[in-house]
Amino acid sequence: MQKVGQADMWDVVLVGAGHAHVEVLRQFGERPPLPGLRLTLITPDVHTPYSGMLPGLVNGRYRFEEAHIDTGPLARFAGAGVHYRAAVGIDPERRQVICDHGPPVPYDVLSIDIGSTPNTAAVRGAGDHALAVKPIGRFLERLAALRGRLEARDWRSRIAVVGGGAGGVELILSLEAGLRRQAALAGRDPAGLSFTLVSGVDALLPDFPAGVRRGFHEILARRGIAVLTGAWVARVLAHGLEMKDGASLPAEEVLWVTEAQPPAWLQSSGLALDDRGFIKVGETLQAEGLDRVFAAGDVIAFGPRSLPKSGVYAVRAGPVLAENIRRLLTGERLTAYRPQRHAMYLISTGEDYAVGVRNGLVFAGRWVWRWKDRIDRRFMARYQNLPEAAAEAAGQAAAGANAARPPAFPR
Repeated sequence: MQKVGQADMWDVVLVGAGHAHVEVLRQFGERPPLPGLRLTLITPDVHTPYSGMLPGLVNGRYRFEEAHIDTGPLARFAGAGVHYRAAVGIDPERRQVICDHGPPVPYDVLSIDIGSTPNTAAVRGAGDHALAVKPIGRFLERLAALRGRLEARDWRSRIAVVGGGAGGVELILSLEAGLRRQAALAGRDPAGLSFTLVSGVDALLPDFPAGVRRGFHEILARRGIAVLTGAWVARVLAHGLEMKDGASLPAEEVLWVTEAQPPAWLQSSGLALDDRGFIKVGETLQAEGLDRVFAAGDVIAFGPRSLPKSGVYAVRAGPVLAENIRRLLTGERLTAYRPQRHAMYLISTGEDYAVGVRNGLVFAGRWVWRWKDRIDRRFMARYQNLPEAAAEAAGQAAAGANAARPPAFPR
């Protein structure tokens, strides 16, 4: 592969503004620019949410701007152009990204960090009647509409959350705290709202220690949240859930936080996928069989070992991804991504209280929530508090680079 500077221009295209890609942008902004490099971000969202602060967004703890990264200033800081579109396909032969509108975007090096979505396709009616938690941006818009429907029903509704993992537990606790508070502020009885957490497996939080499971069962019971375990949903209707055993659960609102699935358009992308449709990558985060294509975050099937679909791994992959893109362009040996064996999890309860787990050790309290809040705010500050002068200068350079595309050159 030619190095940067040996041709007119190299196009590096980042598809998606996930946790790994925002770090790529930050690192390219902090280091001296590579001559001949043109960096482009493709994302449908001007503001990209941080998943770690989603519970606080849901219960009203955080304002929108506190939990979202504005991709405009970050891209300017990196000297990157932005296409605010959704990617809907890739043509590896022509090296183009196909978007939902506008012409294809050419690339020489491509990186994909587009996350995943809950698997609504596997259950009849879920796509029509359930509110999927991902993508988060769309979820927040639909959550606002849900609040409007509750108000129209005089704050009397039955709410079900399907998914017994950490995401489902955090979501229902945050919903319960936030919606009951809003009902009270509206002068209505918070008890008019009822909540049920539905899990297809026989235990909540099956990947966590028994002490964590017991603790959250106690928290859910104390908050008046019903729990159904071993309840496989067969169908979602406008008025509730039908289970595979024939039982039913009435609910005016259903939220979906089940096992993740990749975007459907990857099936025709020409990329190597695993049996679930996730992009196969090796230890350097390069797509299998395509050295100029990288991927990170929930969308990958990591070859060396299976990884949970958790934002903590995308965050840790960001620096490796940034370094490997730069090394590929400069002809250096790529480095390996070594994800931690035992990640730390801090699970919010929707109040000023959280539970932590690391290497089997369980700890909980208000101090854990304060610690989580500090970690989350510190993470966000890296992308929100950018040097203004550097961002402005980089933005001017990006505007000049994107004014006209140079003639094509041999690859």
